[in-house]
Amino acid sequence: MTVEKRARAYGIQPEYEGIGGKMHRPPRATLEKLLDAFGADRLPPLEREPELAAPADALCHVPGEGRYWGIALQLYQLRSARNWGIGDFGDLQAVVRLAAAAGADFVGLNPLHAMFLANPAQCSPFSPSNRRFLNPLYIAVDRVEGFDAAMVDPDALAALRDAELVDYAGVAKAKIAALRRIWDAGAAIPDAFLAEGGPDLRRHACFEALSAHMVAEGHGAGWLSWPERWRDADGEAVRAFAEAEGDEIRFHLWLQYLAAQQLQQTRDLCDRLGMRIGLYLDFAVGEAADGSGSWGSPIVLPDVRIGAPPDYFNEQGQDWGLAPLSPVAMAAERAAPFRSLIEQATRQAGALRIDHAMGLWQLFLMPQGAGAEDGTYARYPLADMLTALAGASRANRTVIIGEDLGNVPPGFREVMEACRILSYRILLFERTEDGFIPPEDYPREALVCLSTHDLPTFRGWWRGDDVTLRAGFGFISPEAAEEQEASRRAERADLLADLTAAGLLTEGEAHQATPDDAPAALIVAVHRHLARAPSRLFAVRLEDLAGELQPVNVPSTVDEYPNWRRKLGLDLAALAETPLYRNVTAALAAERPKDPA
Repeated sequence: MTVEKRARAYGIQPEYEGIGGKMHRPPRATLEKLLDAFGADRLPPLEREPELAAPADALCHVPGEGRYWGIALQLYQLRSARNWGIGDFGDLQAVVRLAAAAGADFVGLNPLHAMFLANPAQCSPFSPSNRRFLNPLYIAVDRVEGFDAAMVDPDALAALRDAELVDYAGVAKAKIAALRRIWDAGAAIPDAFLAEGGPDLRRHACFEALSAHMVAEGHGAGWLSWPERWRDADGEAVRAFAEAEGDEIRFHLWLQYLAAQQLQQTRDLCDRLGMRIGLYLDFAVGEAADGSGSWGSPIVLPDVRIGAPPDYFNEQGQDWGLAPLSPVAMAAERAAPFRSLIEQATRQAGALRIDHAMGLWQLFLMPQGAGAEDGTYARYPLADMLTALAGASRANRTVIIGEDLGNVPPGFREVMEACRILSYRILLFERTEDGFIPPEDYPREALVCLSTHDLPTFRGWWRGDDVTLRAGFGFISPEAAEEQEASRRAERADLLADLTAAGLLTEGEAHQATPDDAPAALIVAVHRHLARAPSRLFAVRLEDLAGELQPVNVPSTVDEYPNWRRKLGLDLAALAETPLYRNVTAALAAERPKDPA
């Protein structure tokens, strides 16, 4: 049997169709390394290659009739007079109150997954340590029972608050120190919480305690950097550590309890204020290879990374540095590990966005030593994945949104629609040769928005700052940059023409919208324009409500740009009083009223 046939028997694609329809063939070494990583020498091949089809009973929960809108934000970016230099669950409750008062039905968030407390600078919410648990840095310490203001230095907190960027190390130091004092004073964890979390929760807490110990010893926070005897989560060394450091492990269990408690309090607040969806959370496509989610897990492939093939935004492709769940193990277990994860995630949210939803069907994988140009796709048991997702969605009445951007396989969106997974449609991408797609032509079963966390703010897009950044970092050639700048000029002209034709901008206002910046009238008009789409959900970015210019994230950068660290320029109290915030939210409330006719 050829290596190509053998690879296909395990769901590994010996060729794939890239963006634009071009076919790509990965090197033979890629197929061989992926086969080795999948355990092809000891595990049987798939009974059959997964098909791109929707099971008849895989129907997700959808909201009632009407068109809903909400505010999407990065929780860490919030400023307030009371937080500790990072947005927290207390700030989130303030946003919920503002959003509900404006007529919104949901508040959308970046992933809240557990990170690496022992290395807080590792801050990308899309590269978590564990998707099952929460990031304790979002705990509002001043809302924890037993807190006393004397526990912290007010000058240190003021410095953290005033910093332009989130100082994750400083935040972690301040919060963990105060929380330890509360814990040492006799805080307790409800038995019901421990029972519900089970072995997975205890393992995560043990990982966090051991991770801190390893960092103190000069190692990294992730288990792949630890000495060999500590890499076995069930080994003798770890068992001895757990016995000796029981109080430290219980402290980390308590942190998870606090985070879960404050998140639930926020959901309860959404209900009391009449928000019909409430919290809209984000579910990352994978986990860091060396995090607690993969520690001791036989179904995670730490020597394989998830990424994306070359495309318009990055001609070299992308390496996301995430470890995938084994497609072979997922097929053998009828997607049981995914079912467990998604049941937990949907219990926390009124709506859940599945990052890179195509991962339900296939992921672009790169074995150790290979770059994105050498990667290929591997197939997952789509029918079982969809059945698990839909079952959790219905059980917890959670709306599911699938991020269907990038290299979307033909037929995948039809499968999403059949399963009532809402499509994720972004104005900046919804174009044909004739210009922007009119809002009235957007699908009903979708969430629509102007842009997202991986894209520029509207002001940044209008100015073309994203093209400048891509060119400056070498992600696109000078020739591609020139083409994209020319395209942006055409896009600006098309958008102005659409808004003027819709009666949302006067000729004078359109004339004032020079390439140098987007005036407030344009920002209000484009939001009102897109909000008229028939789609069920509309999300406005908090950055655009605040008139922000800089992006929160530049994909494919690590240290070159301060990703996931930028705060809003205004605190929440001041933001709510700005004309831009008031005018955009009033426009959305008018276009999508609570009681539609």
